[in-house]
Amino acid sequence: MQAVALETNENEVVLPPPPMQDGLPALESQVKPFPIQVSFPTQDDLPCYDGMPMETQRHKLQMDLLIDVLHTWLAKRSDGYVNGNMFIYFSAKQVRHQDFKGPDVFVALDSSKRERKSWVVWEEDGKTPDVVIELLSDSTRNTDKKDKKHIYQNKLRVPEYFWYDPFNSKDWAGFALHNGIYEPLTLDDQNRFISKRLGLAFVLWEGLYMDVKAHWLRCATLEGSLLPTALEMAEQKMARLAKKLRAMGIDPENC
Repeated sequence: MQAVALETNENEVVLPPPPMQDGLPALESQVKPFPIQVSFPTQDDLPCYDGMPMETQRHKLQMDLLIDVLHTWLAKRSDGYVNGNMFIYFSAKQVRHQDFKGPDVFVALDSSKRERKSWVVWEEDGKTPDVVIELLSDSTRNTDKKDKKHIYQNKLRVPEYFWYDPFNSKDWAGFALHNGIYEPLTLDDQNRFISKRLGLAFVLWEGLYMDVKAHWLRCATLEGSLLPTALEMAEQKMARLAKKLRAMGIDPENC
């Protein structure tokens, strides 16, 4: 009997048309093609680390800063997930070829806060990220601006996509999905990109973060307040406590 190769189409394996003989299907192939359901791998089965470090210390710090403030912001909600440098799996074809890894930072609203090894779309009831941020570098710039943008637009349908170069604050941009196509966002009169999905603003902030002074991409409320890091929140809490103690005639330095 002639061997027949199977082809996959997303989550199904479908038999190809049978070989013909005298205008009719050959006897040995007169079996109707039928779909075979493929059991998709779970996050425990899929690679979650490729051994590649972040580009530079500043890239790593920029990623940590964004995740830190967004995690603190999401703590006020019962849902929502933020992470970075994590693999995202969205199709069987991609799993086979492993031709795409994941974004530097992403946020998924209306999702549980549980721990994950990777973001596996079919384990998330089809949910994909709401916002993706890529940090540009000389080695990733073209990929982030072309290939990954194409994937976020056409495969994952991410509503908002932003990129930023930690070493060149002029190279940052934002896009919003409209009728299936990314349309560029424009800076508002305060030089901010507004994320309607998050209800927040992306701003440039010059300052010291983890002993590195630079122009950092940060998130702020629409009213203009920076989202604090966990450390900044702790410092603000200590400052309020010290103020109360002084009002009571107690020197907080001697407590």
